[in-house]
Amino acid sequence: MTATELLRVANVTKRYDGVYALQDAHFSVDKGEVHALVGENGAGKSTLARIIAGATRADRGQIFFNGEQVSILNPLDAQRLGISIIFQELDLFPHLTVAENIVIGNLKLEGRAFVNRKHVNSWCRPFLEQAGSVNDPDAMLRDLPIAHMQLVAIARALSLEARLILMDEPTSSLFGDAVERLFTTVTRLKQSGVSVVFVSHKLKEIFRICDRITVLRDGSTIGTRDTSATSTNEIVTMMAGRPLKGRPTKKSAASNDVLLAVSKLTTGKIQDISFDLRRGEVLGIAGLVGAGRSELGAALFGLRRLISGVVRLNGRAVRITSPTEAIGAGLGMLPEDRKLQGLMIQMSVLENSTMAVLPRYQSWGLLNRQRELGAMEAVHRRTALKAASPDVAVSRLSGGNQQKVLLAKWLLAEPAVLFLDDPTRGIDVAAKEDIYEIIGAAASQGMSIIFVSSELPELLRCCDRIMVMHEGRSVGILDGALATQEAVLALATATAQPLETRPRPV
Repeated sequence: MTATELLRVANVTKRYDGVYALQDAHFSVDKGEVHALVGENGAGKSTLARIIAGATRADRGQIFFNGEQVSILNPLDAQRLGISIIFQELDLFPHLTVAENIVIGNLKLEGRAFVNRKHVNSWCRPFLEQAGSVNDPDAMLRDLPIAHMQLVAIARALSLEARLILMDEPTSSLFGDAVERLFTTVTRLKQSGVSVVFVSHKLKEIFRICDRITVLRDGSTIGTRDTSATSTNEIVTMMAGRPLKGRPTKKSAASNDVLLAVSKLTTGKIQDISFDLRRGEVLGIAGLVGAGRSELGAALFGLRRLISGVVRLNGRAVRITSPTEAIGAGLGMLPEDRKLQGLMIQMSVLENSTMAVLPRYQSWGLLNRQRELGAMEAVHRRTALKAASPDVAVSRLSGGNQQKVLLAKWLLAEPAVLFLDDPTRGIDVAAKEDIYEIIGAAASQGMSIIFVSSELPELLRCCDRIMVMHEGRSVGILDGALATQEAVLALATATAQPLETRPRPV
């Protein structure tokens, strides 16, 4: 190790069920450096981060920290060394308060025989402020949007006084101002000598915030580049093993036939939302964190009680009070948090893919496995899913492949309207291209899609129209072909006048 190195990882190998997740992977991190780990889904990025943080044990390999070889057998070993991790799938406790999530298991907080909530809340506030969170320490975590939960996880890492913080897809649920606050926090950490390993698929963010980039492919280290001396094209080529060309956006498949009409929809968190969705249309939903994007999906899918408003499907008013009724009416929803809301994480790829349509493959109460496998294999080819076997547990898959299983479930169900809540969150650049193509193909076959995203470029690329939300209200609907990032952000931040909602001319 050199005098400037804080961490060096050498020859790390990890196998699951005979398949290599990592094979002789290596990289190093300097003191006060922001270092990116990138690669396609399944490349081994998250596995390597978990090994460094003590959440997973390597089969072999060495870890050197601050000049000495160390053995990290569990998260407490990592915490004692000054290593903390923020997982992509947040390891928080929804039934505890914000403050309780920060202090639980925290060796830095002085132990007391009795819990003094005032003292705990006071101790936590500076870390929440440093992370850019405005949440009350007494707030229940389950009541927060996922983006705010992520800020709580960052505050917890900061409270550990870590010398190295591993961030696994930290901006996957953040948007606009929240991302800027995170970058400000990362910059302050760097200036104070803390090192950050930034695992992300968002190359634009990586080139903005990171000093060096290490690329993994198929579990092996391909190389490390100084950010200032490389390009997006070089990194993408290293990730994929080939130059990656974005597929052209297809022409709109939307007809004049209004399939879904929503009028003055109101819940506890959204107010007077009105829009029409045509058959074969992709309608984007944009807005800052807390604008009500996910709440709209929950209201349409029967997960939120409606205070007022009318929903018409195929011209007929429907009253949906549960997901079962929503599915029966022809609505589907891919949720923002695939782990907690979308997948049975310990069940198999096959079981998760077909659970919404299982009666199709039953005869006299018996399941026809061959028919089930045939249907699953066809839709998995459409999604380019990578899994060793249909019987492997979904928990064994990378985040991107888990998302593809969830998408496959809804493609099999063939709803008339599919609500996609940030479907490319935590997805690599190649898998994003696959999902864009799937969305376009589904729309061309007559499915109507509502597409929520925190990434404006993909909304501009995929959507016929974009509805912008601000503080629970719709403030305008823009023609996708004419919209710009500046116009969307102006509406999302309430720096532009609300626009009259008009259907896009065909």
